[in-house]
Amino acid sequence: MIRAVQVVVPARDEERLLPRCLESLEVACAELRRSRPGLRVDVTVVLDRCVDRSAEVVGHAGVRRVTVDHGNVGATRHAGIREALETAALMDVGADDLWIACTDADTVVPAHWLTGQVELSEVHDVVIGTVEPLGLTDTSVLAEWRARHHLIEGHPHVHGANLGLRGSAYLEVGGFRPMESDEDVDLVRRIRAHSARWVATDTVRVASSARRTGRCRAGFADYLASLEDEVG
Repeated sequence: MIRAVQVVVPARDEERLLPRCLESLEVACAELRRSRPGLRVDVTVVLDRCVDRSAEVVGHAGVRRVTVDHGNVGATRHAGIREALETAALMDVGADDLWIACTDADTVVPAHWLTGQVELSEVHDVVIGTVEPLGLTDTSVLAEWRARHHLIEGHPHVHGANLGLRGSAYLEVGGFRPMESDEDVDLVRRIRAHSARWVATDTVRVASSARRTGRCRAGFADYLASLEDEVG
């Protein structure tokens, strides 16, 4: 039974988009607290080599902040989850009773994002969600994106911006590896090989920025830029 939820958000120079992300998380956390009053819910932002005002944004939001110097999204996500596990342990919450929800600093989550994941946790140890581009105005690129993405139950996609899992499931497969890209795909591949208690769902879809300049190599921004080149 889930007793605590920890949201982990990696960020690198995200002062412009991070406020919108944190505002949406505040709404999602409030919704979860209303539906499950006994559940502890916290947000941790992992600041990786930030030289802008991201730290001030986090401070104003009143959420937990972890500062690292990895320059690596896989290592940064892992640092945030390690902090989440340690925080839960201090509350006497074991890894099997901890739910970890992962998203990105350029992403907006829906109000039901956490309540939906916690409901699914009653049957599954891992929730693999969908992502749609936020603010993509080029109709030809959007049409190509929609042609390649299946926003349905049982979808084949993996996004670090929309992933939830039980703490014990994370530990059993060794967690995120220090990879510069595809750390999410790598983690989910190992999870699927280890257990059948996962679900790929569109019920907790999030929206990530359609910007073309991202914060990690071969991420969502690079993918959209490649689509733009193809249809251009």
